[in-house]
Parts: sequence; structure tokens; C-alpha cells
Amino acid sequence: MGSSVVGGEPGGPADDALVLGEQTAEIARVVVEAAPEAEKIPAAERVYAYVKAAILDRAYPGGELLTEGELATAVGVSRTPVREALLRLEESGLVKLYPKKGALVQPVLPQEIDDVLEARELIETHAAAQVWPRRKQLIETLTARVDAMRACRRDGDAKSFLEADRAFHEAIVDAAGNQILAKLYNSLRDRQVRMGVPGIEVQPARMDRSITAHQEMIDALGGNSVERFLELVVTHIAEAATDLRGTR
Repeated sequence: MGSSVVGGEPGGPADDALVLGEQTAEIARVVVEAAPEAEKIPAAERVYAYVKAAILDRAYPGGELLTEGELATAVGVSRTPVREALLRLEESGLVKLYPKKGALVQPVLPQEIDDVLEARELIETHAAAQVWPRRKQLIETLTARVDAMRACRRDGDAKSFLEADRAFHEAIVDAAGNQILAKLYNSLRDRQVRMGVPGIEVQPARMDRSITAHQEMIDALGGNSVERFLELVVTHIAEAATDLRGTR
């Protein structure tokens, strides 16, 4: 790994998250290498997937300086595709490039939480209004997502819980039919991944509140008040913002 610029107390939650992140990043590397016909996947795409997974899982925490050489070695490619991948990651706001030095993993700042949640609210309320006329088609899909969240809660699997939560909201945004907004929303949720897992692990009761909120949204879709549905969407995002700020 690269040089850590921002550290934490040894033996604390940050170290636990780092160990988990290292394991996840290693799994991502093995999957990339073992995937059928992996050599046909463009090298830059493999680097991008590897580094993104490592950043989101905190194997490369905020403040870590990554070098082209170490990444090229980790994925087994030359430096040229590494540069291409890092440019994409910079566009996503995950790293900051410094010529001849490397890429600094961007730390999560309080302002980023505010910005991400504000953008989420804009996209999700727009999507919720767009899907309302055909809302009945969504109920079955969203119910399956909440069932998955309940299963993850029983298993105490915080990471999979957040993935199911994300799939719930993405189903609504995708159903709105605007591919540009859907892509932007996906990027926002990527950035939120780094913010959310530790708090969920520390306060599992948040899972219960989240499940209740999602079920209320489904129930509202079965009713006749779009205002009620939009209110629940906004309230849920506001609660997520409060929870995220509480983990910083």
C-alpha cells in the first residue's frame, strides 16, 4: 500500500474497518484475476475496478498516497492503464492527482456529506414524482429489496444491508427513465459508501429504523397521495444525513 497521510488510533474502529477493507480489496483482486477471459477486460477497466473497490472499502483510506508503480504491480499491468484509471477516479471525486507523486485518496469531509445528501434529495424527489403514475409496477421490486434488508439485519451484515438499501433507491431512480440522472446517482451512492458502513456497524438499530422507513415508502406507493410519498423520501434522506454526521 501507499503512504498513509491521515491515520487513526491503533486497535480502534478505523483499524477494524481497514482490516475489512484490505480483505475485500484482496477478494476484488482475486476475482479480477480469476474471472473467465479476464485478459480480455481492458487493463484500465481492471485497474479502475480494483482501486475503486479498495477506496470504497477503506483498504486505501482517505489521505493515502497511491503510486502508479504500486497499483501497476497490484493489478499486474503497465503504468499507462493505471494513469487512465486514476483520471476516471479523479473525475469521480475519489482521488486527487499530483504529477510525478501519485494520487491522494480524498478524505471524507463534513461538507461532502452535505453535498452528497443534497444532491441525492434533488434526484430522488424528482424520480419519485416521475414514477408515481406507474408506481404499482415498482411495489414488487421494492418489497424484494426490503426483504433483502431484513435478511441482512438478521445476519448482522452491514455491508450487504447497505447494498440492499442502495438497490431500493436505485430501482426508483432507474424507473424514472433518465439515464444521466441514474449515472450521477450511482456516483453519489459510491461516495456515500465510504461514509456509511462504520455507523451502521456501531449502531445496528439504525438498520431497524431504515427498514421501517423503506416499508413506509412502499405502503405510500400503494396509496393515493404523492405528497405523502415525496415527504417520506425527503424525511428518509434527512435522517440518513443526521446519522452520517453522527459517525464523523
